[in-house]
Amino acid sequence: MKIQKTNAMRLLDAAGIEYETASYEYDESDLSGVHAADELGVSPEIVFKTLVTRTPKNEFYVFVIPVAESLDLKKAAKAAGAKSIEMVHVKEILEITGYIRGGCSPIGMKKAFPTFVDETASLYEKIYFSAGKRGQQIILAPDKLLEAADAKYEDLIVY
Repeated sequence: MKIQKTNAMRLLDAAGIEYETASYEYDESDLSGVHAADELGVSPEIVFKTLVTRTPKNEFYVFVIPVAESLDLKKAAKAAGAKSIEMVHVKEILEITGYIRGGCSPIGMKKAFPTFVDETASLYEKIYFSAGKRGQQIILAPDKLLEAADAKYEDLIVY
């Protein structure tokens, strides 16, 4: 199956950052990252999801965490330097990011939002994350994701 270039891939190409891609059959009734990991035949620990949040001041922040984990909103707020933070409603994702639910990449959103990657990503040689389209993943060294998304590592997940 030929992979169509997504905006995220074009931006990585333009930045001269090498990456791999993987495709899988997505299921409209299960857009979870754990399903994606299963379809790709890899551990959910190396597959990351992109979450978009909002502060009470209507500032947006992006968090990239392992698919089987939950974002700790207190840790997220602390990373963002905000009093509190909440998840953006699914219906708003396209308007805010330019991506649809299940295909939201931390690279190539409509606007560049401050982005944080869970520190567990640094434990792996390569991680998977959405290429910006359902059923497509980018495989990249975590430090290269930080470079491409102008992101920082933080402790972000619920333990």
